[in-house]
Amino acid sequence: MNRYDIVVFDMDGTVLDTLEDLTDAVNVVLRRHGLPEKERAEVRRFLGNGARRLLELSLPEGTDEETVRQYIAEFLTEYQQHCDDHTKPYDGIVPLLRTLKSRGVKTAVVSNKADAAVQKLCRTCFPDCFDYAAGEIAGIPRKPAAEPVLLAIKTLKTAGRAVYVGDSEVDAATARNAGLELIAVSWGFRDREELEELGIRKIADSPEQLLEYLS
Repeated sequence: MNRYDIVVFDMDGTVLDTLEDLTDAVNVVLRRHGLPEKERAEVRRFLGNGARRLLELSLPEGTDEETVRQYIAEFLTEYQQHCDDHTKPYDGIVPLLRTLKSRGVKTAVVSNKADAAVQKLCRTCFPDCFDYAAGEIAGIPRKPAAEPVLLAIKTLKTAGRAVYVGDSEVDAATARNAGLELIAVSWGFRDREELEELGIRKIADSPEQLLEYLS
């Protein structure tokens, strides 16, 4: 008997290492407009709240709203074209997903990145792995709002216990808002120490350990 019937995953930093492609897309926009580029470590700290917040934090303080919107549009275009140049699943994630599927567990991935990029990356990196995948959708609040996660669970039409898996403070708040247990992973965009400071009780240091928590 499975401990959980539904597992909802965050994408960036949880199942996919997207940092290089995200950093490259941000820097293409910054370089185009003569602005200082960002190091990967900086972009890593900026991730979790979607493209708008990523660009707001990457641009000089006080950048006007019209410019922010323009640069977001440029970033989304660049990233959609190159989101799978270097991005790959973390080692052990695909076998974990296949194991869950073989046990009859439903899996979903819910992200704050643009939905088009989520769908492209799922086709490229996770063919036939997820039962549901969604990025940012117009009219539905972004995480940490509960709505996108609860929509995933509702769409899967599977009665039983659900759990949320993520790698950041945004994911901790998302799980709390959705009324779900959280399992955090330490290989993503926040270190174990940062996750512990958030009061997270269950942290997996490898996909194998994550599978143990899910079993």
